[in-house]
Amino acid sequence: MDKLRRKIKLAIINQLKGKQVYKYAHYQDLVNDYMKLWDIKNMLQKDIDERGVSLYWQNGESQFGYKKNESISELLKVNKQMLSILYDLGIRASDLKVVEEDEEL
Repeated sequence: MDKLRRKIKLAIINQLKGKQVYKYAHYQDLVNDYMKLWDIKNMLQKDIDERGVSLYWQNGESQFGYKKNESISELLKVNKQMLSILYDLGIRASDLKVVEEDEEL
């Protein structure tokens, strides 16, 4: 996962360097925000994979049932914010180029 994270960050940085805007602190900060959201997105996906889309609950002997896993709605919100950050950076996800593993930040 660390290699993929690094590749994604490098791809974004390379796009911004190509536009000659990565030198500005607010762009660097947005990249860091994007990567934090990427980490959260992966945690939410892991929770959904492990616990499923619905969760069993019980509040007493006769109070029980299933409820939706809140990670699903949170995942949608995080994905939307990630796309918003890419938009603010002037990058479309489809524009990101593959980064070789030996490239440096």
